[in-house]
Amino acid sequence: MSVIQCENITHYYGSKLIYEQLSFEVGEGKILGLLGKNGTGKTTIINILTGYLRPQSGVCRIFGEEMERLSPAAKSRIGLLLEGHIQHTYFNVEQIERFYSRFFPRWKRDAYYELLKKLNVTPTQKISTMSCGQRSQVALGLLFAQDPALLILDDFSMGLDPGYRRLFVEYLREYAAAENKTVFLTSHIIQDMELLIDDCIILDYGRILLHEPTAYILKNFRRFRFTATADVSAAGGGVLWNTEKIGHSWETYSFATLDEVRRELSKDGASIDALAEERLSLEDAFIGLTGKY
Repeated sequence: MSVIQCENITHYYGSKLIYEQLSFEVGEGKILGLLGKNGTGKTTIINILTGYLRPQSGVCRIFGEEMERLSPAAKSRIGLLLEGHIQHTYFNVEQIERFYSRFFPRWKRDAYYELLKKLNVTPTQKISTMSCGQRSQVALGLLFAQDPALLILDDFSMGLDPGYRRLFVEYLREYAAAENKTVFLTSHIIQDMELLIDDCIILDYGRILLHEPTAYILKNFRRFRFTATADVSAAGGGVLWNTEKIGHSWETYSFATLDEVRRELSKDGASIDALAEERLSLEDAFIGLTGKY
């Protein structure tokens, strides 16, 4: 079953195209990461999904209901964490839990305090006195306590140090797997995404560049380094990505095999030497697909 369905979403800001005929689905129990450079519309699609923004055309559905007409029952099944993590910083740890608990019928108080045991805070400590990382854990604990079927997280790792980011990722992964939760998230820290997400959407300007399982990308997408006797920057025919010269050598990216890459590079008569392939992290794969600039 698809928890999120977006069909033919087209949206502009003034005359600037953000998406054209954008379509994708997120299956139940999946953790999907939305990756893209600044300005490709990651936060925009979250605003569309949550009904804060209406696209020029197309429709998004959550739990089968159109985004603009979500029932109270559907809304109660969504946990939303926007960039900036948490509001109501004048509350302390206990007060903010009691405040949020009144709005959610399936509230799980223990889920909140279980996570906060990891923090060096007291129950009466005000949110305003906490570090950014501690606040993020309070926000995540409040999301877990809501017991949502769908979590939507926008740039969840912003401002967090490596320890807090890893704590966030590990808890989220364990929670989603144990409870069969669906998660839709964005982050600029792609190393975190590699540890967390099942599927990956990479946005280009105006379109989806790639939508594949993360494991498939990591297993099959490679960087190829080589030397060439001619300019091969235009080679590829849809097989090669972002072929460019770096100093005296070249590099390109592809899902193809070593032999297939060699054939593509040699089609116009260039001599290809020292062709070697390298496995990639998700961050390297993202750069290979979208380019450095």
